[in-house]
Amino acid sequence: MILTTTPTIEGRTITEYRGVVFGEVIEGVNFLRDFAASIRNVVGGRSGSYEEELVNARNNAMRELESRAYQVGADAVVGIDIDYEVLGANGNMLMVTASGTAVKLA
Repeated sequence: MILTTTPTIEGRTITEYRGVVFGEVIEGVNFLRDFAASIRNVVGGRSGSYEEELVNARNNAMRELESRAYQVGADAVVGIDIDYEVLGANGNMLMVTASGTAVKLA
């Protein structure tokens, strides 16, 4: 499965559009990671724990997108866009959505 943010795939011809596919993930953020991140906010620097959460959520959303593309018989997903949102009353939920167009290739 080819996954790309570009609208075309160099050297390949799109023969059929199978529709827009999505991968959505909503994950809670761990209290201990919140505490470690708050310390980072005071002393400065990057929050490795939040970065890890973000990478995991993005990878899960991409895996779900790929799975849904397989379900519709696609060879690739083009025009992928990834969006991030913080949800919940205390902002303790992270939502990552990946979307793109599932296509068949020649």
